Amino acid sequence: MAKKKEPEEKPNIFVRIGRGFKKMGKGIAKFFRDIKGEIKKIVWPTVKSTFRNVGLVLLSMLIVGVLISGLDYGLHFLLGFLMHVA
Repeated sequence: MAKKKEPEEKPNIFVRIGRGFKKMGKGIAKFFRDIKGEIKKIVWPTVKSTFRNVGLVLLSMLIVGVLISGLDYGLHFLLGFLMHVA
């Protein structure tokens, strides 16, 4: 007849929690090492390209602002014209 295996006892709650914290600590350390490695890979833009991009954004904002203002003025004029005709 084969022997029955006795179920292994789980360690108490404090031992299990301690193991969890140890694993969590290793995970956190790896996370910050990975962050440091990723930051080293960043290619920062030059000052010249930054100013060029800022200029392009400001120019596009000005163009869109003029277009929206023109559309607003045109629709306001059209609505005024229609109200005075009626």
